Amino acid sequence: MSLEVDEDRPSIETTKQLKRQDSLYGDAEKVSRAKHHGSEGSWSRLFQLAFQSVGIIYGDVGTSPLYTLSGTFPDGIKDQDDLLGVLSLILYTLILIPMVKYVFIVLYADDNGDGGTFALYSLISRHAKVRLIPNQQAEDAMVSNYGIEEPSSQLRRAQWLKEKLESSKAAKIGLFTITILGTSMVMGDGTLTPAISVLSAVSGIKEKVPSLTETQIVWISVPILFVLFSVQRYGTDKVGYSFAPIITVWFVLIAGIGMYNLAVHEIGVLRAFNPLYIVDYFRRNGKEGWISLGGVILCVTGTEGMFADLGHFNIKAIQISFNTVLFPSVTLCYMGQIAYLRKFPEDVADSFFRSIPAPMFWPTFIVAIFSAIIASQAMLSGAFAILSKALSLGCFPSVQVIHTSKSYEGQVYIPEVNFLMGLASIIVTITFRTTTEIGNAYGICVVTVFSITTHLTTIVMLLVWRKKFIFIFLFYIVFSFIELIYLSSILTKFVQGGYLPFCFSLVLMALMITWHYVHVNKYWYELDHIIPADEVTALLKKHDVRRIPGVGLLYSSLVQGIPPVFLRLVQKIPSVHSVFLFMSIKHLPIPHVAPAERFLFRQVGPREHRMFRCVARYGYCDMLEEPGLFKGFLMERLKMFIQDEAAFETNSATGDSQSCSEGSACPIVHSEEVIDSLVGGYAGNISPDLVEKEKQFIDKEMERGVVYLMGEVNIIAEPKSSTVKKIVVDYIYTFLRNNLTDGEKVLAIPKDELLKVGITYEI
Repeated sequence: MSLEVDEDRPSIETTKQLKRQDSLYGDAEKVSRAKHHGSEGSWSRLFQLAFQSVGIIYGDVGTSPLYTLSGTFPDGIKDQDDLLGVLSLILYTLILIPMVKYVFIVLYADDNGDGGTFALYSLISRHAKVRLIPNQQAEDAMVSNYGIEEPSSQLRRAQWLKEKLESSKAAKIGLFTITILGTSMVMGDGTLTPAISVLSAVSGIKEKVPSLTETQIVWISVPILFVLFSVQRYGTDKVGYSFAPIITVWFVLIAGIGMYNLAVHEIGVLRAFNPLYIVDYFRRNGKEGWISLGGVILCVTGTEGMFADLGHFNIKAIQISFNTVLFPSVTLCYMGQIAYLRKFPEDVADSFFRSIPAPMFWPTFIVAIFSAIIASQAMLSGAFAILSKALSLGCFPSVQVIHTSKSYEGQVYIPEVNFLMGLASIIVTITFRTTTEIGNAYGICVVTVFSITTHLTTIVMLLVWRKKFIFIFLFYIVFSFIELIYLSSILTKFVQGGYLPFCFSLVLMALMITWHYVHVNKYWYELDHIIPADEVTALLKKHDVRRIPGVGLLYSSLVQGIPPVFLRLVQKIPSVHSVFLFMSIKHLPIPHVAPAERFLFRQVGPREHRMFRCVARYGYCDMLEEPGLFKGFLMERLKMFIQDEAAFETNSATGDSQSCSEGSACPIVHSEEVIDSLVGGYAGNISPDLVEKEKQFIDKEMERGVVYLMGEVNIIAEPKSSTVKKIVVDYIYTFLRNNLTDGEKVLAIPKDELLKVGITYEI
């Protein structure tokens, strides 16, 4: 990349020929492109992941036979042929949505191995500047994992869409809104899945103990739910290995029971693979047939979990487990139930347990209980993964994210969210008491997430994949039409429980929008009040600032300029540390940033000030280092930066330009602003002795101690603001900020090394 500079500045003209990688140190380009776990490896590792995915991802879809048919025929079966029509609907829904759409299309819209609505959003935001915070830097695209390339001139459609998205604020807001709506609905899934799965499984005991009341069944379900949410702290890895054998036994059982019922009752139901039975079903039932789709859609509950949990596994593992385990087992189970109901239609309210051969009832019932617990795991794991992405992109309040596996970065656990979802699930179970109304709410969550994924994936196809228009058109029309039909049907049950996910989503969306709105405005406020780097020297002289021993790290969300809290600091305490860094933690819209590319440094003012700007870049799945490790890593890279800058300036002064070659160390790409600071800071030929003294000075100051400085920012609405804005900023946001995890806890800053500087922002 050549440097663009003004022609009237010949003193830095020689730098135009220097190509330098914008990373922490010289040999950054030697670091291999980071691979997501499981993206490559042996077949044994692939099958290991596939086995583990059975326990995590498919419990929800696998237990759907417990409640789908009862939800489809709430008023009983009026015509025997309706069973064949519903079976045909179930078969083709399973084929079209989970298999064709997700397994063979949507899974490939991953963001460097991670899935979910926020992964789609971040993938789009890398190819078009649609994020509401203007903190994208040209250097970010040079991270090895960033994976962006400019649309070619021939692909005008992608370029046209890119320009439309970037120029339209409404498009940016709309894209963000549907993303957080999808996230809210996934959270709704994670809350409702345990309730409906456990309640429907426990209800089976009434076959052997008919004296049990509805209330007693509810109170048996509650402690099971408590156990489910309690084990989440152990992480996906351990939970997956524990659950996979159980859910595998479940799939073997339901497949065997299905084959038994086909053989004993009516194998002729296999003719439901003929889609004409769907046409006959709607012709015969009309509006009632359309309404019944709200029950049919329950056969694919949990499908979004396949995509949301992609970061825990990989595409091939999910494809293998779906096509060899889940699909055959579940389809056999549904066909067996329909075969049974052809002879005993009066048992439709509890067809699954009544169709079990008597000797197999108790083993199946016990496994069903465990499987119902497992069914919740997919959406819970997916909810944690999606929220961790939302958090890193500034779309969710600060909460503690615990990485539960040292081997797999995508496996996370969020204690506060787990507690709230568990509490909500128990409340729903106690309040609704039956699976019918919970199923109505559940269906709305499921179809809404399907629709949002379809729209975001279509944008990815246009902007990123750049597929042929006919393929994109068919994908969008076919799946949008199917999902619209299902959504229109399930919305007819809005009053019968369907309102629950909307209320839940509205609350969660309001929380996320509030946080993001203030987060964006705070960023703009700081951007409008930054201190230009070239004014730092005058500022230090004006306030007669003394230099005190040690290293100071002043944290700010800004990635450019000097934050306004620094002015507040020197006004109140006119002293700064001998080595001073303006730190910014920046989360890129990619899952991982290689450690070799973690830091970007810039000199602030003359060299003797020893003041620097530093951006520490993380992917949304990266976790922050321990404080001791972080300090040591940071200082080592700072010393390497000083050494590289000295070499760069020496080469610039002598006119000795060089290009990067494989295996050689390459310096760092500089913008015009950076070259200005370097000319003022490292001008001339710098001797190795001077560089060594600088490094020794940093080591000496490190030994004297490191102090973390943070702005204790009190954000209030401007006096002229509207009443709504004052409520949002002064009350809702303040409540969230005061009652959730503090910034220093999220950054793992030791309390005895922290100094807070109070400042008020009026936005």
